Amino acid sequence: MKILTLITLILLLACSCESKSQTFKNDVTIVGAMKNVMWKGELEGNINLDTIANKNHLFGLGPVEYLIGEILIVDGKSYRSTVVSETEMKVEETYNIKAPFFGYANIANWKQQNLPKRIRTIKDLEQYLDEISNSSSRPFMFKLTGMIDNAKIHIVNLPKGSKVSSPDEAHKGQINYQIENERADIIGFFSKEHKAIFTHHDTFLHMHLITSDRQKMGHLDEVTFRPEVVKLYLPKE
Repeated sequence: MKILTLITLILLLACSCESKSQTFKNDVTIVGAMKNVMWKGELEGNINLDTIANKNHLFGLGPVEYLIGEILIVDGKSYRSTVVSETEMKVEETYNIKAPFFGYANIANWKQQNLPKRIRTIKDLEQYLDEISNSSSRPFMFKLTGMIDNAKIHIVNLPKGSKVSSPDEAHKGQINYQIENERADIIGFFSKEHKAIFTHHDTFLHMHLITSDRQKMGHLDEVTFRPEVVKLYLPKE
């Protein structure tokens, strides 16, 4: 009985340390609003990525204007993905893109940690980030790197000339792609105050994934993490 009690205490302490609140720098800029695109059909670009003055250590994500692709900026390099077919996409490096809503931040320094073993899904990650960020102002951006067992990403692909007045209409033409056993980078945004602004109504997260070979990129919908080979990075204060 004593041994069992001791093991229980050790496990409780481990969980407590794993979820210890952290403080980190965050200065995320949000342009536009998801709800205006989804419900009001405001599809045109609110920001031209070329106009972002400071591109040093820039990270950002959002959709292409008129919902014809996805955007991801990773450490100053900007990528646009577009649909070629149900099994193929095109990923190109360019800043010549406009977005109807977009979030970005300049982050030069990160603090790295192993992804806790209990983090296997997006919901697990959301709960963990909420736990550890109580002493920091939000929103904030983060990144994950490592081997991904499997994931589902999508690229918005709205037919030309479409009118949008609901999320279902906004995702018309969307193509989903599977990622399996590939190394990847995930850039994410966390906030409890940006539902319908920069996250969907049922989540505090907005994440885009890009494979290490930069051949696949899209909005992350589902993922199975392998915690022992995935690193989590938070902005360093």
